[in-house]
Amino acid sequence: MSAVASLTPGARFRYLEATVAELQAEMAAGRLTARALTGAYIARIRALDRHGPHVGSIIEMNPDASSIARALDRERETTGPRGPLHGIPVLIKDNIATGDRMSTSAGSLALAGVTAIRDAHLVARLRDAGAVILGKTNLSEWANIRSTHSTSGWSARGGQTRNPYALDRNPSGSSSGSAAAVASNFAAVAVATETDGSIVSPANANGVVGIKPTVGLVSRDGIIPISHSQDTAGPMGRTVADAAALLAAIAGVDAHDSATAAAKPADYAKALRGNALKGARLGVVRSEFGSNPAADAVIEDALRLLSARGAELVDPVELHIAADLQESELDVLLTELKAGLAGWLPEFMPQAPFQSLAEVIEWNRAHAAAELRWFGQELFERAQTRGDLSSPEYLRSLAACRRVARREGIDATLRAHSLDALVAPTGGPAWLTDLVNGDHYGGSFSTPAAVAGYPHITVPAGFVHGLPVGISFVGAAWSEARLIGLAHAFERAAKARRAPTFAASAPLAAE
Repeated sequence: MSAVASLTPGARFRYLEATVAELQAEMAAGRLTARALTGAYIARIRALDRHGPHVGSIIEMNPDASSIARALDRERETTGPRGPLHGIPVLIKDNIATGDRMSTSAGSLALAGVTAIRDAHLVARLRDAGAVILGKTNLSEWANIRSTHSTSGWSARGGQTRNPYALDRNPSGSSSGSAAAVASNFAAVAVATETDGSIVSPANANGVVGIKPTVGLVSRDGIIPISHSQDTAGPMGRTVADAAALLAAIAGVDAHDSATAAAKPADYAKALRGNALKGARLGVVRSEFGSNPAADAVIEDALRLLSARGAELVDPVELHIAADLQESELDVLLTELKAGLAGWLPEFMPQAPFQSLAEVIEWNRAHAAAELRWFGQELFERAQTRGDLSSPEYLRSLAACRRVARREGIDATLRAHSLDALVAPTGGPAWLTDLVNGDHYGGSFSTPAAVAGYPHITVPAGFVHGLPVGISFVGAAWSEARLIGLAHAFERAAKARRAPTFAASAPLAAE
């Protein structure tokens, strides 16, 4: 078991940095129960998330978590564990439906206290796997599709999530709470979602592993929608192995989601090979460097390590992504948002105070003092003006996105150089949180894989003034197993992950 560490002065936390496999081994040996582990995480959340440094990563605790854990302990004693996640507490982002006593609100006050009428498919799979649904994590409200001037990690319902490596820094988003909670050891793993960057960017900023799968590997059923073309849930963990174990549990075919008909889940545990880098051909996307020289230096060290472990670097490679892709992508997202909410709300929340995007906009205007205090809803308003999914403008934008990101982008680059994956900095170190001016990102490699709907894994690579930065591995559709192997081998070699200390701010002295 991992070393004991301080929780608060005079208190100790036994499970700091404990992996899923370590926790499972402790339970198998009879030295730990799911109920005791759940209680330990709850106590840590109370001490550090709700009080103390007040990370603010958890929006709501599951009132049934302890009873679920107790029932799973009894099941272990009588029939044995269901699998690798039996009795393991898991946190769920608050835009994923849980058909229980917790709200599914996307951080909006309008949905506070409103419960979904059934579980999302991935949540049902987690329950079937024996996981303990511990609680819901805070997020950038409405998964950061409300405003162009938003502050990541803020929601009207949950307040501001803070970065546990420097509390005045931003956790990025939109899966802010999932990343900050896993980094803070409030659970071993958490489920996040991404449309463009919402898994990999907060994972980068909070020093954890994030896997954005191929769209369709994990069912989109029950996720409050932005874009059916790009939305996906994915795992976060402190190790690649933990994230892979969670991915294995939530991936699979779902009759509610036609995109999963082509899903190709694999035995991700078999991909966890220490020699996976040997002979791998990795293309270095140099166009993604340059936003932060210190972060670039960390990734240069990572590239040397990849080469030393047997990877063949093709450096540089060009990823031809048209300059106007951002405009086409936004057109797709806004059009699909309007249509998606109109379907999701009646299906999962027929009792909600609104049933369409237009009604959400009006609700926010009527409650502007709380909901629109820091930034507006201009993206919602633009989405409301869009046509339906048969409009020529939308169909042109969708076709452009798929052509540029897939055939002319990632696919072409991988094929031209016979590559296993693309590598680049995931992004820069966390910026200062500024509710007045909003976010100021320091670069991001999220868009190509997000628009293509292809897999993307980020792994901690090092630190810049105490702030984590990660390296990205991006591959072709359904190449999760290969990317997991590469990421795991790099992780074992780099050993870059370290637990946060909840410092008030980043140190000014050089490391």
